[in-house]
Amino acid sequence: MKKTILLFLFLFPPYFDIAQTIKGTVVNDAEQKIPNVSIYIDGTKTGTVSKEDGSFSLNLPSKNIGNIIFQKEDYETFATPISEVLNKTLKVVLLKTNTIEEVRIIPYTEEAYKNYINYFLNSFIGSNHENVKIKNQRSLKFAFDKQNKVLKVKAPKTLFIENKNLGYEIEYNLMSFSADFNSNMVNYTGTSFFKETKNSDKVKLNRMNAYDGSTLHFFRSIYNNTISEDKFVVNHVIQVPNPKYPTEEELNILKNFMEVARASKVLIKVPEDISDISQRKNSQKPYSLAIIKTMIPDSDYVKREGKKVFFTFKDMLQVNYSKYYYELKGKEFIKSTIPVVISSYLHPEGETFEVSKDGNISTPDLLITEGDFSKNKIENMLPLDYQLGD
Repeated sequence: MKKTILLFLFLFPPYFDIAQTIKGTVVNDAEQKIPNVSIYIDGTKTGTVSKEDGSFSLNLPSKNIGNIIFQKEDYETFATPISEVLNKTLKVVLLKTNTIEEVRIIPYTEEAYKNYINYFLNSFIGSNHENVKIKNQRSLKFAFDKQNKVLKVKAPKTLFIENKNLGYEIEYNLMSFSADFNSNMVNYTGTSFFKETKNSDKVKLNRMNAYDGSTLHFFRSIYNNTISEDKFVVNHVIQVPNPKYPTEEELNILKNFMEVARASKVLIKVPEDISDISQRKNSQKPYSLAIIKTMIPDSDYVKREGKKVFFTFKDMLQVNYSKYYYELKGKEFIKSTIPVVISSYLHPEGETFEVSKDGNISTPDLLITEGDFSKNKIENMLPLDYQLGD
């Protein structure tokens, strides 16, 4: 059964406040007030909850191009751009979640959970499972499509993630997660709200090292026009077809053989040519990367229109950064003397992303990252309103 989601947003004339405020009331489709709705700016520590009469008021510390999220268990989550509702009085209507799930060919099973929970945690959380934990991990549901080798994970409830290293508890609304084992691509989207749980010198040190050289750091440098000053080096990269990777025709031959082998009730010997195609598919990448221009100016990938800043590029970018890890000497935070060079790749693929002062970008799920930027998982994720030294 296909599930239809209807979310309503009514706007009334704006207040004449100078301060940036979002106010209003949250109700259901029967016009009943909804209390205790989590209302927050996605990816930040800025949030509130609706009162008993459904009313709320949220003051924004600075201009933000992100989304405001309305979330409550058993209701459809609603997100809308801040720019569309700023300094207006809202009436937000949330609908109850449809408890009747779609009929799925690939079911969510306990077996899939057991087989792929560690893969999911490594891809989503990172490697530090001891200090970064999903408190309600068992609420996750897993489905694995064996034929297409695709893993899907859904979270029917908000995930509560404890990050002891960075001193945050994160309420994460995982909207989608998929991993394609054929292409080795992982994609997930969600919204997050941060609550600070600890702020010791050790935690501050971990935050500083998580920030330095991160995507948050890089996009703030773009907005502030300090790419060179902040020591980021950006190169122009293109993809070059790898002649060792199987052709489309060879991949189809391999696929057809595998289908026949799976349907057969007897053991089939794998021919040498099929084995060779399989080996090259698993050991090679479809493309290799070639740097065609080094140290390109930011004008090649940054456009400025008045106070707005945009990031766009038709090919790929390599971003290199010499990272000097912070160390705690007594009560002082001092950078180490020996750097570690980190290297990342960005695939804008012709998309245009607006960059905000806090380092956020519009439609971040459309930007593909590789290398060290792709290691910025939950274990290293900082709120967008983080400032160095917080």
